[in-house]
Formats: sequence, structure tokens, C-alpha cells
Amino acid sequence: MNCYVAVARAGGIETVANEYSDRCTPACVSFGPRNRSIGAAAKSQVVTNCKNTVQGFKRFHGRAFTDPYVQRVKNSLVYDIAQMPTGTTGIKVMYMEEEKVFSIEQVTAMLLTKMKETAENALKKPVADCVVSILATACDPELGGKDFDEVLVKYFCEEFGKKYKLDVKTKPRALVRLYQECEKLKKLMSANSSVLPLNIECFMNDIDVTGKMNRGQFEEMCGDIWARVEPPLQSLLEQTKLKKEDIYAVEIVGGASRIPAVKERISKFFGKELSTTLNADEAVARGCALQHLNPHLFVCCAILSPAFKVREFSITDVTPYPISLKWHSAAEEGLSDCEVFPRNHAAPFSKVLTFYRKEPFSLEAYYSFPNELPYPDPTIGQFLIQKVVPQASGESSKVKVKVRVNIHGIFSVSSASLVEVQKSDETEEPMETEQANEKEGEVLQPNKCTGDGQKETEEKTPRENEEMETSTEEGKGEKKSDQPPQAKKPKVKTKVLELPIENSPQWQLADDMLNLFVENEGKMIMQDKLEKERNDAKNNVEEYVYDMRDKLHGMLEKFVGESVNALSLKLEDTENWLYEDGEDQSKQVYIDKLAELKKLGQPIQERYMEAEERPKAFDELGKQIQQYMKFVEAYKMKEEQYDHLDEADVTKVDKLTGEAMMWMNSAMNQQSKQSLSVDPSVKVKDIQAKTRELFSTCNPIVTKPKPKVELPKEDTPAEQNGPVNGQEKPQEETADKGTTENTGNPTSETTENKPDMDLD
Repeated sequence: MNCYVAVARAGGIETVANEYSDRCTPACVSFGPRNRSIGAAAKSQVVTNCKNTVQGFKRFHGRAFTDPYVQRVKNSLVYDIAQMPTGTTGIKVMYMEEEKVFSIEQVTAMLLTKMKETAENALKKPVADCVVSILATACDPELGGKDFDEVLVKYFCEEFGKKYKLDVKTKPRALVRLYQECEKLKKLMSANSSVLPLNIECFMNDIDVTGKMNRGQFEEMCGDIWARVEPPLQSLLEQTKLKKEDIYAVEIVGGASRIPAVKERISKFFGKELSTTLNADEAVARGCALQHLNPHLFVCCAILSPAFKVREFSITDVTPYPISLKWHSAAEEGLSDCEVFPRNHAAPFSKVLTFYRKEPFSLEAYYSFPNELPYPDPTIGQFLIQKVVPQASGESSKVKVKVRVNIHGIFSVSSASLVEVQKSDETEEPMETEQANEKEGEVLQPNKCTGDGQKETEEKTPRENEEMETSTEEGKGEKKSDQPPQAKKPKVKTKVLELPIENSPQWQLADDMLNLFVENEGKMIMQDKLEKERNDAKNNVEEYVYDMRDKLHGMLEKFVGESVNALSLKLEDTENWLYEDGEDQSKQVYIDKLAELKKLGQPIQERYMEAEERPKAFDELGKQIQQYMKFVEAYKMKEEQYDHLDEADVTKVDKLTGEAMMWMNSAMNQQSKQSLSVDPSVKVKDIQAKTRELFSTCNPIVTKPKPKVELPKEDTPAEQNGPVNGQEKPQEETADKGTTENTGNPTSETTENKPDMDLD
């Protein structure tokens, strides 16, 4: 019912917010005459556009339209579903004023498009890879919040039928409102044990309805749902071969885990107090972000950061349901089958099966125990191994077939090859092609994989028994396990030929259909973008009308003048147009309409801005004039710091400063006589230009540094080395040398013995 997006950044895992600053995005898509709405925007249309707003579609994935579950729930849906050409379930809506039937995959892709957009807006970069998790925390496929809502809706439909003679299910809008109120009531009952009311005004036929419910009554109504809690927990212990006392702590997550009766049953089963340290709603998304950091060693950002001390850990994905293959025996002696991936087998993983065949053959993959599946059809798909021919001698060829479950949990027959044997005169021992390659981390385990009875095994030579090998592919590429390692030359040479495989997976989209869906999604994304731009343009016009109208009687009132009536009338006419002929116009029409308004309103706003900025601009110019006037005065007073300047340059500064002052006084006097409702006589940009001009001319003169004075250098080795012939160094020389050092003389050499010289 809801989606969350989490990312790994800033040393941890963060759940990001959508455009409404909400971390929860409803799993909802609404179809309109011009575009789609997804997420919160779609949720707001659940009542107003109920027939074309879809939610809760996740449970239709992979189900045929004839599926008992689909047939059971279709009458409780407010939108229509239909059968797709492939036999799956589709959703029928009105989109772009045409009736459309979208597959469940398409609607899910629309939701994922929204999630991708949310992630990219938060990260400020494109998103290419992600981890998607659905149903990850559910104990049972029909043990979620929606199932509890259904119980309440069913109860109140019956009550309102008796009490008010209303058939709620005949009115989709009323049914949607009832679902909303029942969801609220369910959440309130989790926190309150008292009797709670349910009131809906103008529910149907202008009738107000009311009802009530308490937690005890609700728990009694959900008896069959409570029975679904313990079996999955018991199965979990059996599969992991753990006892209840082996469990250290039990953490519960998921929205429905807040229901007291659910918590009570889980706590009673394990005999422990439950832990709720994680965010029940966001835990799955945060786990996905953690998992995405490395698909095989799931390391948190904290592990990589030197600021944290954490213990590394790893997680192994498994196949939740056992997968088997079946095929017709080579001698047409019946059907053979083999379980290739037992329950909870590690994934990703590949196995190689060896067959002996003279012609093409097919394999059928299926889930081993149909009764344990949440879907009635256990078929995974058919896989035809093509272009199989006998050996040159007429014997059956050795065919090696690789089957795998990839990192996404998807089963496939990934490759097939025919081993062609060629005789040789060499006498060395033959090389076994199925031995382990330990350097590559492969584990090959030969296993018999024969059919229903023993007849096939007894009548075949051992060479003709089907065999199975396994090889893990964690962290490795697609390595051909049927290729022999480098070893000594055998006496029998083999040639491996790749065989084509025709895949017919159950419910999987054909390539042409998949490409069509991708193309259509791209078109719908573009249409949504164009419609958003059109609406933004319309909203800009509406916003300008309301904003300018308020300002005309407020901050802009003194700057309007005679144009006030023309602008006011234009604003009023535009407002009326927006709700009449302008309700549905193109983007360019709104852009042009806004330009017309700004043609009248922009001069007023510019006069206001000029009046606001003008005093500051004059003040800056005045400060600079004062600074240069003080400089000229200091020069005329023959202050020592300026005695190196040229008199002509200072005269230039004096002249420019006087001219700038005259210009400023004239501009200020002229502007003071001008009305605020007309364009100013001098603009801020002119004042700023005058300030820059004065600065660029005068500042280099004012800041011109004094020239450096270099003292004459003379060699006086006798003095440097001390008194000669017993003479003492004059006291004055010592003082003068000290003066030289203190004034920063760059040389340590002394000058001639001239005690009366002043060193500057």
C-alpha cells in the first residue's frame, strides 16, 4: 500500500522524502485525461477519480485472470480489471480520454518510475541500480493491513445495508470513503480498547451514516486471520532446525505488527517479549539500501567509515520454494524429474545437468510443492534444447545443460552445450570434464538424476544416466563448468558446441511486448513532463494575478500612478479567463498571458525596486567621494605618506571627485522633485556605474606604494672582521649598524665609517 526509498550516504542508511516532504509514498497511480498522477498526488484522487485510480495491485502480479483470488476480490475493487491477451490480469481505466488496459507490470513500472524520481531528487544524481523488496516482512501473503481493512469494510457494508438500506458496493466513491475510514478506525483500535465511532457525512444518497466498533469485537471478527500467524513461524523453526530457546531476540516490523493481537500471538509463540527497535514501516527499505551496497557481502556504510567500529556480516539469499525439472526420457519410457534447487538453497547458484540425447529435447521447470505456493500455478516455464544431433558413430551425444537461480531469484536454463567426441591415437588417460576447479571456487558434486521408476536406470549403461553437477557463482562471472581445466593431453579429444535454447517462461513478457511497454512508458513519462510544464505555466499566471493585486493596494500603491486602473482591470479579466476559457489551454498561451500582465506590472515593480535600492547606491558613491576628498586634503597638507605621489595625479583625483559630487547632488535634487509613480530620472545602475568609474580611476593613484630606497654597498673586510692593529670600533658605528638592522636593511654588510650619516 505504501513505498519507501532509502539510500546509503553520510555514514549510514537514510530514508529520503518525496516532493511533499513525506518519507511515505502511497503505492497509487491515477489516470487522467492529460497525464498520470503517481504517489501522494494520485492518493488525493482516490475519491474524486475513483474508477481510474488504482492501488493494491501488487497482489495481482503473476496471477491469471481466472485465478481464484482474482475472481474473489474483483467485486470489492473500485476500479475495473480485465483479462490480458496472455491470460494475465490487467487494469482497465480511462487515460488520455481513451479506454486503456494496462498490465500489472506496466502499473508497477509507473510506480517504480516515481520511486526513481524521488531517489534522484534526493541524491542529485542519476540512479541506475536498486534493490526492490515486496512482501519481505509478511508472515503470510494474506496477512497484511489490507486484509484487516477488508474485514471492517465487509462488516460495515452489511450493517449499513440493514440500518440504512444502502448497497455500498454499487457506489465506488462511497466504497472508497468507507475503506479510508476503516483504515483510520483500525489504527485507532490498536491504541484504544474502548468503543470507537465511525461517522461519514453524505455517504450515499445524501445520507449520513454512523457505526461503532471496539478492539474486542474486531479481534473476534478476525479469527481466521489470527490463525495464519503461527504456521509460518513454526515452519521457519523447522526449516532452520532451531528451537525456540535458540532464538535470542524477536524483532517485529511491518505496519500490521502494530496490531495488539498480532504482537500477542508472536510473543506467545516464541515465549519472549518482542523488540521494536526498528522503524516498523521503513525497515525493509533501509535493509534494501544496506543490501545494495554489495550484492554478496552486504556491508553497511558504517563498516567502510573510519568513524565507526562495527562487526562485518554477510547474508546469503536463498530460494524460498524448491524448484524441480521434468523431462521425457530418451527412450520414451516415461517422465523423469529431479529437484535441482531444494528449499532454502543458496542463491545465486548454478548447476550443470548432463543428458545423453540424439535429438532436441525439452525441460519443464516447476515449483516442487504447489500446495505451499501463494499462487495456484506451479509452472515456471518450458525450455527447448535445440540442434541436438547424435555422435558421428550414431551414439547419443553428451549434452550439458546449465540451470541457475540468479541474484534476483529468477530461475533460467542459462546455457546448453553438446560435447563432440573425436578419437585420437594418443594412449594417455582420458581427462574427466566434470572435475572441480578449486581455484575458481567451484564445487562439483555428481548426482544421479533419474526418472520415476528404475526401468530407465537398469536398461541403460551407466554412461547414459542423467547426472547433475553444482557450481556456486557468488562473486564470479559466468564460468562454463563443462570446460576442462588445463591438464595433460588426453587420448580422446572433445569439442564443445553451444546449443540454442528456446525459452517459454510462464507469464514472462516476450521481447517485442517488453520493448513496446518500455516505449509506451517513455511516452507517458514525456506526456507527464509536458503536462507538468503546462500546469506550472498556468499556475504562474494565477500566482501573478493574486500577488500583484495584493501589492497594488500595499507596497506598490505609491508607484502605480495612472496605470492602476488599466492593470487592475487586466488582472480581473485574467482571473475570470483562467476559470473559463483559460481553464484548459496550451503552455504557450499561458506564457503569452503572463507576458501581457508583466508588460503593465513590471514598470511598477521596477520603480519600487529603484526606490528601495537608490539610497544605498547614493550612500556608496558618497562614501567614496568623501574618501578621495580626504586624500586630496592630506596631500595638500604635505603628509609624509603621500609625498612620493605626482602632483598631476593628485590634481586629477581632485577634479574627478569634484565632478562626481556635482553629478550626485544634481541627480539627487532632480530625483527629489520627481513623483514616485513615474520612472526615476536616475537609475541605480547609473549611480553604480559612476561609483565604479570613480574607483577605477582614483584608487590606483591613492594606493600607489612608495619606491624602495636601496643603500650603497661597499666592501669593508677589515671592519667586518673586527678592529685592525688593536684599534677599537667606534661607538657611533655600532649605533649606526644597529639602526640599519632595525630598519630592515636587506644586507648584513656595513657601510663606510660615517658616524654622521642618517640612514632612512
